[in-house]
Amino acid sequence: MTTYLRILAIVAVLGASLAGCADGAGKAVTSGSSGARAAATSNSAVVKAPPTLAPGPGGLTPVFKRGNPAAGKTVALTFDADMTADQGTRAARGERFDNPSLIALLRRLEVLSTVFMTGRWAEEYPTQAKAIGEDPLFEIANHSYSHHAFTADCYGLPRVDETKMNEDVQRAFTAFRDAGARNVMPYFRFPGGCYDDTALRALAPSKVTAVQWDVVSGDAFATDADAVAQQVLEGVKPGSLVVMHCTRSAAPVTEDAVQQIVPELRKQGYRFVKVSELMSH
Repeated sequence: MTTYLRILAIVAVLGASLAGCADGAGKAVTSGSSGARAAATSNSAVVKAPPTLAPGPGGLTPVFKRGNPAAGKTVALTFDADMTADQGTRAARGERFDNPSLIALLRRLEVLSTVFMTGRWAEEYPTQAKAIGEDPLFEIANHSYSHHAFTADCYGLPRVDETKMNEDVQRAFTAFRDAGARNVMPYFRFPGGCYDDTALRALAPSKVTAVQWDVVSGDAFATDADAVAQQVLEGVKPGSLVVMHCTRSAAPVTEDAVQQIVPELRKQGYRFVKVSELMSH
């Protein structure tokens, strides 16, 4: 996947004190800045291939679910930017499938994150897709073009035909390029997290690593930010990979939950990393 080999370097290990961050006015919220943006920016001049997993038995697409606990208190917050191929009319009527205030919060808190983006989302919000890809705090990964399921019986999602699965993934990568998005990783997240050997075999030509999670935030369609935050905080362990959403209409309380999750995990000594760093250990 030489198209995706020019990326930002894996973020350098930060200092032991990671409690601090800045609010929207630039004032210190707690003592000691995380320095995440500075660390990410300082490494941007180094170019190297992103870490991936070796193919599974029979050449199946490999699956990554969490990092190595021995690497210490690292955690990856990931955000799915969902939009199905047929939701354009809903967007035209004013429904918002983006969440710019959440992205702004992650920037203020200097939280390194991975955004799993659908191609249709990038087409609807190309300016945001480009801005996310240009920010050293973030990396973009593939969440399919259409957000249709790659297996049967996946939360009621329409299913992608087996012969079209790889094409759907490639169409998303094309949408990212067309939007001018940079820092795109060769990682793929199945819509709904649903996959089987048929899907893993179909995606083998794309040479992507499928990325799942070990902590479900429960933010999809949630109305209680406290409950979402509690579920994440109770589930996170060293090396955890958390799935959340960056879609205002379908995950309206995610921003409020993140405002609780980030300072509490930092207080516990956790360091936020992108999936690429979590996978490198």
